Amino acid sequence: MRAQLTRRALLSLVLRLLFLKPVATGNCLRDDQELLKQLQHQADFMQDTRMLLDHYIRIQGLDVPGLKERCQERPGVFPSEDALQALSRRSFLQTLNAKLSHVLQSLTAFLQDLPSQDLSTAKMYILGVKSNIHCLAQLLPDSTETAEPTQAGLGASRPPTTTSDTFQRKIEGCEFLRGYHRFMHSVGQVFHKWRKNPSKSPRHSSHQALQKGAHGMQPFTRGKGLLPRGQLPR
Repeated sequence: MRAQLTRRALLSLVLRLLFLKPVATGNCLRDDQELLKQLQHQADFMQDTRMLLDHYIRIQGLDVPGLKERCQERPGVFPSEDALQALSRRSFLQTLNAKLSHVLQSLTAFLQDLPSQDLSTAKMYILGVKSNIHCLAQLLPDSTETAEPTQAGLGASRPPTTTSDTFQRKIEGCEFLRGYHRFMHSVGQVFHKWRKNPSKSPRHSSHQALQKGAHGMQPFTRGKGLLPRGQLPR
């Protein structure tokens, strides 16, 4: 009963954060600091291993000595915090959006044994973050702040290929979730840094940056219609 209450409270908190200020397509918040606050709160919650990893370890029978220790992040799947911090703001949002799309595909591949409620909650939460990314991207000037990092530094974007071996597949899922939660911790650190430096926030970027010309994502134009929720311009 206590476990059920804890899970119910966890779901309630997820939904409160996700729908703190619902962002409808074409009705984005114009306050970059409020968007950053929401994104940091979302990232902070998604790093919590109780959201997915702990349930997965228990359900798959990996919560025993000798097996739990094998549940470590596989290098190269998710970018490191240093790689994320080195990105320009626009490139960071592009990378985060792409990685979350990768996670959505991977959840289906790895988490078939988790309760459908856990999967639905995780997917809803990811879509909420992607929606806020879409809105924050509209406030960014077209800037070339830093060079693009190498693909190796950002990690692979391909959906995972799972083995037919049942035990190895369990370990791969555990490794993936460990990396996902660590990645969201790193994402939260980046947003925390952005909030601590409001003078460099999207809305307050320098006039010089605004004059550097378009690069990467093209700005949204009112006459071309609205993009789907959570989708960054190509």
